[in-house]
Amino acid sequence: MMKGMDASNRYYVPAIVAGYALSSALLAIINKFAVTMFSFPAILTALQYLTSVVGVRSFSMLGLLQHDPFTYDMARKFLPAATIFYLAVFTNTNLLKNANVDTFIVFRSLTPLLVAVSDTVFRKQPWPSRATFASLVVILAGAVGYVSCDSTFTLTAYSWAFAYLVVITTEMVYIKHLVMNLGLSTWGFVYYNNLISLMIAPVFWLMTGEFQEILALLNPKKLAEGDSDSNTMITAIAVAASCVFGLSISFFGFAARKAISATAFTVTGVVNKLLTVLINVAVWDKHATPSGLGFLLVTIGGGAMYQQSVRKPLPKPEHKSDVEKATEDHREEIEGLMDGHQDFKEESTKNFVK
Repeated sequence: MMKGMDASNRYYVPAIVAGYALSSALLAIINKFAVTMFSFPAILTALQYLTSVVGVRSFSMLGLLQHDPFTYDMARKFLPAATIFYLAVFTNTNLLKNANVDTFIVFRSLTPLLVAVSDTVFRKQPWPSRATFASLVVILAGAVGYVSCDSTFTLTAYSWAFAYLVVITTEMVYIKHLVMNLGLSTWGFVYYNNLISLMIAPVFWLMTGEFQEILALLNPKKLAEGDSDSNTMITAIAVAASCVFGLSISFFGFAARKAISATAFTVTGVVNKLLTVLINVAVWDKHATPSGLGFLLVTIGGGAMYQQSVRKPLPKPEHKSDVEKATEDHREEIEGLMDGHQDFKEESTKNFVK
């Protein structure tokens, strides 16, 4: 949490929830617009990571927050998590490049189904309860219905969608539990995640050929034949907005999870998805058909049912040490980042996370 923000102020909670809702609802649309105007996903995500790293460092130097210092030993331990995080954001951005925001929301909503199957098959967890199973069936039905009436179906888009599903499921099943044991603070998590992802980024610039494409565009002849100044300005604004919102979702996501109950946080997340759908329909034509939107709402509803079905009341001992309380708070914040960053951020966002 940033220093200097008074949680006792009566406007604090509404401001935090509004900031989280706005950041979460707009992030996917802004990222879609940014990658439409600037069609270099690997470079775009690197700029987002750079913004988050510079933002955290700057706020730290101003005394507004604290983060863990960088050490090579911690970076080595964190590398697997950061690699999976990078792949999640990379596949997410390429999905948004090749499909609309609605398709992204549908596939993001499918993750509980794959996580439940993976937990049961690979981690030998018990089968889901009836309520959870029913919610997963609703999610699957909504997703199948959406795909069946998707008029913009392309093999490329759905290849990226399935790649994203595999990566994000891996992150949720294995990586989150790995990160829990590293002892990082919440802003330390953001700092390491984005800094290591930024170090990984040049490999993907070369693998995707984006670096060569950017160099070709910077050729003086190409620049003379390029877009108008107005298009260049719009592109710059779109990229800058995606970077700023990627950082803001990290802060507001943490703060909202601490400021409101788990149920309220879940409800806010569902409302955010609905806001994303409404805004996406209102601002442009890059959205699903009416029938597709109907199935999308079914999928979102199934996701809300799932989140409620797996909520378990935590035992409340009469006496709990400060260390135990801090540990519980830290676990909730890290879980929130891993789950929420891809909603972007994720949750983008990256940052995208968490």
